[in-house]
Amino acid sequence: MNTVTTWNQVYDPFGSPWLSTLAASLPVIALLGMIASGKVKAHIAAVLSLVLAFCVAVFLFGMPADLATRASGYGIALGLFPIGWIILNVIFLYRLTVEKGWFATLQQSVAGITTDRRLQLLLVAFAFGAFFEGAGGFGTPVAVTGAILIGLGFSPLAASGLSLIANTAPVAYGALGAPIAGLASVTGYDPYILGAMIGRQLPFFSVLVPFWLICVFAGFRGMLQIWPAILVCGGSFALAQFGISNYVNPWIVDIGAALVSMGALVLFLRFWRPAVIWTSPALRGNDPSIGYVTVVDGPKAAAATRTATSSEILLAWVPWIILSVIVAIWGTKFFKDIVDPIFIWNYPVPGLHNVIMKVPPVVATAHPEAAIFKFAYMSYTGTGVLFAAILSGLLMRFSPWRLVTAYIETIWVLRYSLITISAMLALGVLTRYAGVDATLGLAFAGTGILYPFFGTLLGWLGVALTGSDTASNVLFGGLQKITSEQLGLSGILMASANSSGGVMGKMIDAQSIVVASTATGYFGQESKILRFVFWHSIVLACLVGVLVMLQAYVYPFTAMVIHP
Repeated sequence: MNTVTTWNQVYDPFGSPWLSTLAASLPVIALLGMIASGKVKAHIAAVLSLVLAFCVAVFLFGMPADLATRASGYGIALGLFPIGWIILNVIFLYRLTVEKGWFATLQQSVAGITTDRRLQLLLVAFAFGAFFEGAGGFGTPVAVTGAILIGLGFSPLAASGLSLIANTAPVAYGALGAPIAGLASVTGYDPYILGAMIGRQLPFFSVLVPFWLICVFAGFRGMLQIWPAILVCGGSFALAQFGISNYVNPWIVDIGAALVSMGALVLFLRFWRPAVIWTSPALRGNDPSIGYVTVVDGPKAAAATRTATSSEILLAWVPWIILSVIVAIWGTKFFKDIVDPIFIWNYPVPGLHNVIMKVPPVVATAHPEAAIFKFAYMSYTGTGVLFAAILSGLLMRFSPWRLVTAYIETIWVLRYSLITISAMLALGVLTRYAGVDATLGLAFAGTGILYPFFGTLLGWLGVALTGSDTASNVLFGGLQKITSEQLGLSGILMASANSSGGVMGKMIDAQSIVVASTATGYFGQESKILRFVFWHSIVLACLVGVLVMLQAYVYPFTAMVIHP
């Protein structure tokens, strides 16, 4: 039985904001520290951090142990569905294509567009990844692009880290605009206006990130050698991102911009190629175990031949085309409206639903926190991926029995990753219901004139904690609105900044790192991935913060701001 009627969250249990903030940060510091050390496996680090978060919530923030237990269990369920469900089925499809040899043919087809590894990164990690972010989100793009890059010969570290860096600028519009919808739900702002404001922030980074991505991989000089192609890829994406978000709607921004970017780059490569072709997939100077890159001149690279026929190449792409189409359909409101009334199961968590009260100053008026596990098993993106995998498997002439055994093998391969993801989500959900994350948020909110900068970093922190821009927006969107209005800033600006800043936290959240390590077979090396992307995440988040500061105070950037 539930031992309390309601429980009010406490945001300053020590009567000292500094001490309370330090206590609230302990689970995050411990988690990142253990992962970065490389001495503790990711699933063990996740479980230990969850235990520490439980102790912080109960013994320091006064959360009843019964509520903390229920919140942790709720988080575990959310970790498996929908996130773990997506990863399991994406890797299942990938393993099927590898077993049948179709993935090797796909590798040849990408090389047929360009043998230059830098251009392959633009096509796969940035543009193709943005499409999957828009259609599915929740780890799908990193899983798919990481697997493809491994197939193209990139090292596990390169495939993981570069996929994470590339999967930033599209995140705010991911999963058919789910982060925008979440932000609108807690702020009361029109989602079209929020989408338009974010579309006046992120296009700057849609241009920057591809340059950044190639510079990380090939160095500054290697980046300069293909700057026209990078500008075409990022520039076309940014223009489409701005145009669709401001003049169409926020739901199809990523899908539309990704298709424009891929089409523009492929068309551009029909008329242009770099003076030197970068043929090695090795990270330049960042992975000593592989060594430095080598280059050959264009004519020699062009002489390379492919063994696959046109029909074989087409077949190799069919599973991924099927996946793209099904995931796009699965994410539409039309599809969800059809299947959810029949196949959804809403389960209010006993003893947790509407028991915990979120109180001022985090919200304007106290209100209970809902805890409803929506088991939308048919409309989950992962279910669409499973259908695509089964259909593709039958097309590849796998027997039903082999599909079953291959699926069981995939579960076994991913067992530790699924444990890790579940524990990560449990930690995030527990800190949310305990009010621990709100304590961290209030620390950022107390920065006065610098709030546009630190408020942006609050969105970054939210994604780093929860692994989701949607969750970060739901978590801190209301706080952003209240604080900005108190400081005389545009609430729309700061609510949007929460989402725009949050996208840079996507590359360091533990769930994304585990997804990347799983997709690339880089098990047990999550610490290397975290160290690889950590400073890139911080620097890019700070740059977003600088842009928001300019939009808050400096003309002509202030003219870009939409006011309520």
